[in-house]
Order: sequence, then C-alpha cells, then structure tokens
Amino acid sequence: MKKNQDFLIYLNKISENWIVDRTRKEWYENNKSITTQFINKSNIIWLIASWNWANIKEKNLNNKKVLCSIYHIDEEKFNKEKENFYLRDKYVNEYHVISNNTKKQLRKITDKKITTLPFWVNQKIWFYIESKDSLRAKYKLKKDEFLIGSFQRDSEGSDLEKPKLSKGPDQFVDIVSELNKDKKNINVIITGKRRNFLINELKKRNIKYSYFEMVNFEKLNELYNCLDLYIVSSRYEGGPQSIVECGITKTPIISTDVGIAPEILARESIFDMSNFLNAVPNIEEAYSNSKNLSMEKIFPKYIDMFRGLNES
Repeated sequence: MKKNQDFLIYLNKISENWIVDRTRKEWYENNKSITTQFINKSNIIWLIASWNWANIKEKNLNNKKVLCSIYHIDEEKFNKEKENFYLRDKYVNEYHVISNNTKKQLRKITDKKITTLPFWVNQKIWFYIESKDSLRAKYKLKKDEFLIGSFQRDSEGSDLEKPKLSKGPDQFVDIVSELNKDKKNINVIITGKRRNFLINELKKRNIKYSYFEMVNFEKLNELYNCLDLYIVSSRYEGGPQSIVECGITKTPIISTDVGIAPEILARESIFDMSNFLNAVPNIEEAYSNSKNLSMEKIFPKYIDMFRGLNES
C-alpha cells in the first residue's frame, strides 16, 4: 500500500461484454491510486460482479472488507437464488445499490448497511449532437420516420427465442404496436446481440425495424442522437444505464417505474402498462439529473463510501 493511502480496492472480474465490464474498466482507469489488480495487495474487495463471488478464495473474503453491489432483485426468481445470496452474505460487510428501488428490495432480506450510489456517466462517450439530419443520413434512416430505440438484449439464457421477461420485450412490442396505430412511419432502432424475440415479434406485427447488431460506443452515441423516443419497458432493473445515457444525450425517453427511473426522469415520463400513452418525455429534467452523475461528481462519493467501509 502506498504512503498516505489508507486503503486499496480490488474489483472482482467479469468478462460478459456488459455494463459492469465497462464500469470496472473506467474505475481502474480513473482511480489508479486507490485500486489494485492484485487481490493480495488490497484490503477492500468490491464485488462489482456479485454473481462471480465464489471465484474468490475464502481466506480473502474472510480477511478483507467486502462491499457487494446488487443491481436488481427479481423477486419471482429469488427463492431459487436465496441459498447463494446468504452464502455470500456471511462475507459481506456492506452493500451498494445503484437505485432506491433496489435498496427497498434488498432491505427486506438483509439488515446490513446499504449505500445507494448510481453508476457514473462518461461524458467523453455519451453526449448530445445537434446534427440529427446528417446522423440519420449516415445510418440510412429517413428524416420523416419516427425512430424508437431499444438497445438492450431481450432473450433468456441459451434459448434465443424465449423472451427475457424482466426486460419486458413483450411489453415493448405492445407499446410500439399501439403507437403504430397513429404513427404509421415508426421505425424501431435495435442494437446488440440476442434480439431474436423482439425482431420476430416486430415482423409478425408488420412494424418496420433497423437492426445494428454490433456497434461501438461512438456509433451507439450517434444512434441515441438519432432517436425520437427511447422506451424502457422492463419489469425489473438495476439501472438501466440507458436511462442515464438518454438523459445526457438529450434523447426523449419514457420508462416503467424501475431502477433509477425515479431518480432521473420526471414523474410524467414514468408509466405502467395501463397508462403508457399518457407518458411524456421531459428532456431537460433527465439531462439535468444525468449531469449530476458525471465522473467528477460521482467518484468522490464512491471514495467516501470506501473510506467509511475501511474505517468501520
């Protein structure tokens, strides 16, 4: 451990090409003085990928302070996961969640300290672009189309046809189908892998879509900036980070009442399936709240959380 430094953090590893991989990488790049790649040098273990906790040797879990991040709890599946949760819980000193929705869920099953801190938004990657028309031309998207975004996977496990119901792709299709009755020029913009369910359902309902399977962050930021609307239709969520990414890119967004939606979006932008037609994007409020999650503002709060854990 370096001089004048009272703790070193080790983040457990994951290689799933998911938001947590990116978050882990950004943390290491921006907090080198308090972070180590070697677990033996650390005195705090951050289980940023809590489902991979069993890959860490028990002696390390016993001898170091452990912070465990929980992103969401699927209450319908928790009974199957309960045993693993409490096996891990005996090593955990404190919990971290990224939304108050998840904190309420977690409080039902543990009495340990829980800190709510959203993940940061990297404004070098995600930002507003004014030139909408030229962006649409770049991606061969028509100026007069109403573009609705969906950038998250929608299939469950190895069965690419089975919907991942926690993400609500079935609800997304129902919403778009209803909107399509009035707006005949809808085009659903889809990115990423494992989009089989959504694509098949859109085909069945004769709704146009444009699929960009593999896009880097630069292109994904540009696609956000092409959209007229982004819809989060999930039943359970930790974030999703797309809410913040929409906020910071000034992309109109509506969402179910999941994850960080209440912290970022205006009340009128949050819906349930009985009133989604009444949901209205509030671009300025989402942008203002997302700006507060910049690295410059959020990293010091994370460091305070770790300092408090180290001193406990």
